[in-house]
Amino acid sequence: MALLRSYVNGDWHTADDEGVPLRDSVTGEVIAHISSTGIDMAAALDYGRRVGGPALRELTFHQRAALLKALASHLREHRDELYALSARAGSTLFDAKFDVDGGIGVLFAYSSKGRRELPNDTVYVDGAVEPLGKGGTFVGQHIATPLHGVAVQINAFNFPVWGPLEKFAPAFLAGVPSLIKPASQTAYLTEKLVELIVGSGLLPAGAVQLVCGGVGDLLDHLTGQDLVSFTGSASTAQRLRTHPEIVRQAVRFNVEADSLNCSILGPDAVPGTPEFDLFVEQLVTEMTVKAGQKCTAIRRALVPAGQLDAVAAAAADRLAKVPVGNPANPDVRMGALASIAQREEVRRSLKALLDASSIVFGDPERVDVVDADAERGAFVSPILLRADDPDRAEPHEVEAFGPVSTLLPYGPAEQAIELAARGLGSLAGSVVTADADFAREIVRGVAPWHGRLLVLDSDDAKESTGHGSPLPALVHGGPGRAGGGEEMGGLRGVLHHMQRTAVQGSPKVLSVVTGRWVTGAPRAQDGHPFRKSLAELRIGDTVVAGPRTVTQQDIDHFTEFTGDAFYAHTDPDAAAANPLFGGIVAHGYLVVAFAAGLFVAPEPGPVLANYGLENLRFLKPVRPGDQLTVTLTAKQITPRENADHGEVRWDTDVTNQDGESVAKYDVLTLVAKEHPQT
Repeated sequence: MALLRSYVNGDWHTADDEGVPLRDSVTGEVIAHISSTGIDMAAALDYGRRVGGPALRELTFHQRAALLKALASHLREHRDELYALSARAGSTLFDAKFDVDGGIGVLFAYSSKGRRELPNDTVYVDGAVEPLGKGGTFVGQHIATPLHGVAVQINAFNFPVWGPLEKFAPAFLAGVPSLIKPASQTAYLTEKLVELIVGSGLLPAGAVQLVCGGVGDLLDHLTGQDLVSFTGSASTAQRLRTHPEIVRQAVRFNVEADSLNCSILGPDAVPGTPEFDLFVEQLVTEMTVKAGQKCTAIRRALVPAGQLDAVAAAAADRLAKVPVGNPANPDVRMGALASIAQREEVRRSLKALLDASSIVFGDPERVDVVDADAERGAFVSPILLRADDPDRAEPHEVEAFGPVSTLLPYGPAEQAIELAARGLGSLAGSVVTADADFAREIVRGVAPWHGRLLVLDSDDAKESTGHGSPLPALVHGGPGRAGGGEEMGGLRGVLHHMQRTAVQGSPKVLSVVTGRWVTGAPRAQDGHPFRKSLAELRIGDTVVAGPRTVTQQDIDHFTEFTGDAFYAHTDPDAAAANPLFGGIVAHGYLVVAFAAGLFVAPEPGPVLANYGLENLRFLKPVRPGDQLTVTLTAKQITPRENADHGEVRWDTDVTNQDGESVAKYDVLTLVAKEHPQT
């Protein structure tokens, strides 16, 4: 049988011992062996820091984002290979797509976020400039830079593709290389994933490494610049969290652990309503997708006491229509667990749960299967339990990591909140109701114990990704028992891999450090900046234009032309009575329009388009007779990868004849990288 390979130090490594056998979860046959014997863990970490890190840090966020997109496209072309292997882990084609396509989707999502929300630079500027002195010569700015270590990920068996990719994407975008350690049961899938990644030739050397088998002394060689991200049991997380080197070096440690997630049915959702049907459908889906082996699956279904019988009957009816068996059979909707050992673990957990509940559907010891041997494969029936006493401890403490869920009755909303909180921290929860007030009460009540909450109703059902689907734009993680960590979560997932540093200095220094012009830094007036291509333009390039006098006729014309007849522009008595104005004032948008007329260079040139303004504030009223001057300064220059133009952000300050700012905002333009005529 094949021995799974690891990929370390820029090469594939095969252990020189026999390793541990891995079995097909459907047939029970040995399909591979796994061992990490012979890997120098210290050298692997050193290779990542010495080779992978510098190569990634040379790239800008946009360049890394482009590589993520290219990698996602490459993996999508080869996903059938991953689907085929997924069947050996007991996954139906739907399960396989959930894992494989979900992971590829994370790469696409972070690629998009990197291009839209991060600069085409190697430094991230976090927040606004902080004034630290009265004269404006001493200011502060937070920046974020990549850690100079390795993002070590230790993954669970249930998502051998999505799990690694959801951790890899934000680390890579941040500029930090990854070392992937998959769970042994399904490591053959992760090995294939990394083989495809390496074979693409897209990533810099050292950007990704793979260790199949035990971690050995890997954690002994961590430094304060490294990170560890773990998905698995709370007990293992606690052991890793207290590893002496992790504690001594204050290694960033992110955990996604056990989670007794709940779904709450609203009192309004009675049989016959769309929300009742949505609740039952979602419950059965969460029980049977991936055979319930999802950290986000519904373990506790909280139902109004008067609806418990109806929900139990409806769910049992749907579960009876779910064929279990060989996932290669297209009629099968639920495959096997990942291993025989996992099946026995589910049965042990069920024994504890049955002390406080009764079975509504299923048999823990027997299941009819399609096209498979029920004993040789790791099959188990979906099990729906009912605990009529919701105060019993077992449903709130014991997680059967398989197709198992418990129905629990509740009375008032306060009891539902209390029961949800008894999970002591969950990755995901949901509320199924058409009553927005009930949803508000539940969400506000249970939010402190949850990383993510879905409110499901007939309005969002068609587009909802469901209770158990993590999304890269949102937090994936939860407090307390769920581990207290965050994976993904948009830019927070990226910034987790970076050091936030407060830089103090003069505006000139901060402009140079951050690549963004800061108020008070030098300006350059050597020709109109709109006549400069992106290659010629520099931070601080400025044009000062004006003055232009605002007349009563201008205000009257703007009122008639636009239809904006607000009394402050048209009624002298009402305007005089307004304490903010004290008389007729110009429209704010008239001020903005006049400013554009002052600074715009009308001839064709490198500026291709004005595509918006941001942070607009009107600071002081403009009255008839006031004279406007505008100062436009190149604040940030962002070339776009694989395009002939880039974005320029201009600091815009409109002042009156007394030098007082009347309006401030950022103008955004698209500028050609080279002059159009060249």
